[in-house]
Amino acid sequence: MRNIVTISILALSLLLLSSSKLEYRKAYKLRTVVIDAGHGGKDIGCNGKVSHEADVALKLALQVGALIEKNVPDVKVVYTRKDDTFVELIDRAGIANKNNADLFISIHLNAGPPAAFGTETYTMGLHTSNNNLAVAKRENAVILQEDDYKEKYGGFDPNSPQSHIMFALHQSAYIDNSLRFAQKVENEFKNRVGRTSRGVKQAGFLVLWKSYMPSVLIEAGFLTNPSEEKFLNDKAGQTYMASGIYRAFKEYKQELEAMN
Repeated sequence: MRNIVTISILALSLLLLSSSKLEYRKAYKLRTVVIDAGHGGKDIGCNGKVSHEADVALKLALQVGALIEKNVPDVKVVYTRKDDTFVELIDRAGIANKNNADLFISIHLNAGPPAAFGTETYTMGLHTSNNNLAVAKRENAVILQEDDYKEKYGGFDPNSPQSHIMFALHQSAYIDNSLRFAQKVENEFKNRVGRTSRGVKQAGFLVLWKSYMPSVLIEAGFLTNPSEEKFLNDKAGQTYMASGIYRAFKEYKQELEAMN
């Protein structure tokens, strides 16, 4: 009988101890987001007839950040650039890591034949088509404007498919949440903004390479398509796009915090 009582007391003590730990465990909170406007400064990105990728990406990035700052004030918003400044790819991820970001959003504009249109959101991963590889090659080619890029990026060759495969193997620890957020972005673009979604894709983007958190690269449309360029340079069009990214962020934050 004494043994039973002793065991019961021990079991109760362990239960109370574990309950105490659960009670005081801090719930997960998404506290910091880094928003990256692609290109900038001497790197203008791709061109439309009247606009440059770097300029449009910056306008979208600033609007997304402003919406988060206004409506989700408990989240810290950090920008990789807030003006027409050249920031090296490796430094963009570095800014996210330095600020212990919970999410990294890189905003870009696409290029292709005049008939190409639609949005697509990328996560780091192995490209499954030549089109995905082509987008990664174009965005990664900016390193050719950096000094000592071979040393900084471990001998990476932006023209080599093998190099892209090697770098795509990174980010595996964050792939689930990266894909989760990417899908929400494309859902917003398609269902709320009324854009044509080309889907969620994967490829080896250097800007996502060393970011130690869920990360996506958004291609908000084709500047080489006249009608999309007009929409993406229109203030209302930019507001629709920024609002879509913001709503995806808000839903992602709520869902992630509820799960944890």
